[in-house]
Amino acid sequence: MSTHYFYGNNPSKIDKYKTFWNLDNTDYPLIGFTLRGYLPLEEYTVTKLWRSGIMLQPEMINPEDFIDDEEKILREEELIDDDIIRGCSPMASAIDWLSVVLGSECLVSSGTTLAKELNYPWDELKDFYLEKENPWYKKYIEFLKVLVNKAKGHFPVSHGAFGGPSDLLRILRGANQSIFDLIDEPKKASKLFDKIGDIIIEMTEDSWKHLPLFHGGYFDAMYQLWAPGPIARIQEDFSSLYSPELYRKYIKPVDRYIAKQFSHSYIHLHSTSMFLLEDILDIQELKCFQINNDVGGPPIQQMIPYFRMVQEKERSLLIRGSFKKEDIKLLKKSLNPRGLYLFIIVKNYEEINHLKSLLLSKWH
Repeated sequence: MSTHYFYGNNPSKIDKYKTFWNLDNTDYPLIGFTLRGYLPLEEYTVTKLWRSGIMLQPEMINPEDFIDDEEKILREEELIDDDIIRGCSPMASAIDWLSVVLGSECLVSSGTTLAKELNYPWDELKDFYLEKENPWYKKYIEFLKVLVNKAKGHFPVSHGAFGGPSDLLRILRGANQSIFDLIDEPKKASKLFDKIGDIIIEMTEDSWKHLPLFHGGYFDAMYQLWAPGPIARIQEDFSSLYSPELYRKYIKPVDRYIAKQFSHSYIHLHSTSMFLLEDILDIQELKCFQINNDVGGPPIQQMIPYFRMVQEKERSLLIRGSFKKEDIKLLKKSLNPRGLYLFIIVKNYEEINHLKSLLLSKWH
């Protein structure tokens, strides 16, 4: 009699993840498909009712309201025969939980939310810390507990989405001012970056206190990424406004510091930060580089040299996005399947079938 694994989470898939992290030789990359789109608030019945322009409050969020939709998505994706383990996190990528915990207002905007800049003066940042009595912090921990209770070990639950050092400095001091600070107040800016790094680490470790391991490993639901050791996602979206010199002086040390705390740290990047890639690759503690194939971004042929840079530096490479058949052919021609994970966003099962036949034909 065949064994049924909930949501397609067959433990035999774990070996494929280990192959990815270990950079072991393989004939095919790790391949995963998702029906989740680019607008996370469109995934849930309750959030579809939120009007653009309203300020989200923690009391507006009842974690139980999200369970049916999370299970629906998991059941739909159970039908996809691919390589990945599937789980969930509080509201997927809809909220930067750390920004709102630190005091930012949360604006509902076109299928997602935006964290508003706080523009704090330096005096208000002297004794800045992670406030665990904050209603948003309490709501976040409540959400984790509700998901874990529902999962009952059938799917992994992960920490939520957090902004990275450059993103959080922007929230705290404002977009323009956060750049000026590096010139006008370098000592204060460096000290605040150090504090931000500590807060990111603390929030991540607080999350894992409430999350059971899944088949002996850790999980990040943003990319359905399982890892054999503690995993942390570092995000540097706002780094695209930093010169290489400013990145090296201010952000690189804190990225390295965060990455050192977790055995399987990885960094999330967009095409707009590729001019910093060589410097970021110098952070040996980063085990994996996740690079988006952005909607409206450069064509895939322009991204290939950056993907190859990651592979040449012996790092695991996770590419997320939507792909045409021509894109897949170019990836197959240009990249080594060793240490490669393609996390592909699709609209329907028909698109999966079209791409799968190509992906599973011989690489190189």
